[in-house]
Amino acid sequence: MYALSCTDGFKYPGSEPTYITDINPVSAGLAAVGSDQSLSIFNPLRLNQGPLQKVQTNHGNISCAEVFSVANSIVATAGENGTVSLWDLRSDAANTAVLQIGTPGEGPGLLSLACSEQTNALAAGTELANHQASILLWDLRSPRAPKIHYDEVHSDDVTELSFHPTNPHLLLTGSTDGLVNVCDTRITDEDEVVIAAFNHGSVHRAGFLNETEVYAVSHDERFALYDMGETVEKGSPTLDLGDIRKVVDCQYLCNVIPKVTGAGAVIGAGTQE
Repeated sequence: MYALSCTDGFKYPGSEPTYITDINPVSAGLAAVGSDQSLSIFNPLRLNQGPLQKVQTNHGNISCAEVFSVANSIVATAGENGTVSLWDLRSDAANTAVLQIGTPGEGPGLLSLACSEQTNALAAGTELANHQASILLWDLRSPRAPKIHYDEVHSDDVTELSFHPTNPHLLLTGSTDGLVNVCDTRITDEDEVVIAAFNHGSVHRAGFLNETEVYAVSHDERFALYDMGETVEKGSPTLDLGDIRKVVDCQYLCNVIPKVTGAGAVIGAGTQE
């Protein structure tokens, strides 16, 4: 376990505190989402100098951000008004989205995103509205309307989405209905689209660790690993740590970052003290 100490930092100005809800590395720096509805890019070696670029997003309340292209510093954001925006954070004109999908207020709020630059795909998960929670997939080469629309994969808020690291046709989905599913997006029939399902509890975070392993963290901090390999008992965890807070002596889990080698992951955890 590594105990980290602060060597540099930046505090957003203003009388109201701004909370950072997500940070994603891109080639231009660190892309940070703020509770002031901003998307900012920082030089990680000079955080105290403040943001190199700062964008005011247009989602009413921003709920999620995902990197579409690390090399080109293109980041997607989405939020409560049902829209998705793509931002080129290298550009001096970064305050203008390079692409906006959806009309504000026409659809349900969006809670989760996943991007695949390899296939020009973007997936978004909605909140439960009118007894329905949906997963929408766009081909960004023709983004006027979703190419796929799943309405029956989950029965409550879709809180997590993640494309497979080597097979971008596979999409992991997680929901407050308790399920973590793996879907083959080449299949349009919703009765056949789910190729693996794990009943974990209300999903806060989930994703692929490698070719077959999946991690899941519930809203009450239960952590488990699952395997969608053919030789593993379907649906049962291969490792169930229970409440991760008791295991690593923390108050909350921040994130799970798979190692680039595919052998395990780094768990970020914290306390409020």
